[in-house]
Amino acid sequence: MILFQAWELIDVFGTLQPLQGLAKQYQLNLSLISESLDPVTSRPVAPSMNPLNSSFYPAIVPTHTVKNAPPLDVLIIPGGLGTRSPLINATIDYIKATAPKVKYIITICSGSLLAARAGLLNNKTATTNKQSWDATVQGQTAVNWVPHARWTVDGNIWTTSGLSSGVDGTLAWIDCIFGKELAYNMTLYMEWNREENANNDPFAALSWVF
Repeated sequence: MILFQAWELIDVFGTLQPLQGLAKQYQLNLSLISESLDPVTSRPVAPSMNPLNSSFYPAIVPTHTVKNAPPLDVLIIPGGLGTRSPLINATIDYIKATAPKVKYIITICSGSLLAARAGLLNNKTATTNKQSWDATVQGQTAVNWVPHARWTVDGNIWTTSGLSSGVDGTLAWIDCIFGKELAYNMTLYMEWNREENANNDPFAALSWVF
């Protein structure tokens, strides 16, 4: 999983929860990859995005840097305000270089913006967070953006909509790769009200964007 400053909490932990459950059935290794081994905070990069100077922002210690990351089967790209940062070119370069080597790419929320910035979504179908739709899709005109989708699949690239949709998309990926029974068991274990229809995105209709 890629990490960068101003990552979104549920994008990271919501996605990892069912995968941690999967790790009880299959041998899995988690790599947390950032530009350095310094703790990566969810605090917004720009002070203007934290006008009250709150300190309610957890940090994660990476396991690897973009320079020494191990080979991956699945590249997971979470979202968050940091996806728009101009200061993460090394992260984008890593995504671009790593993508051809992995079996699957999963983007959560506005993580699709990083995938698009790396050129992975050119001529691909993808979705993203509806609340930041314009900010994400502007300038990424080579992508076939789908506004009404809980998640999308195009080849080996899975993109999910906003925040909690990452859980549904990850469960759908588990369903596809490991089978319905295991995905159901993960859903039951999490007590999650799973959406199984990728096209059923009620939050698109609720958003002022559409």
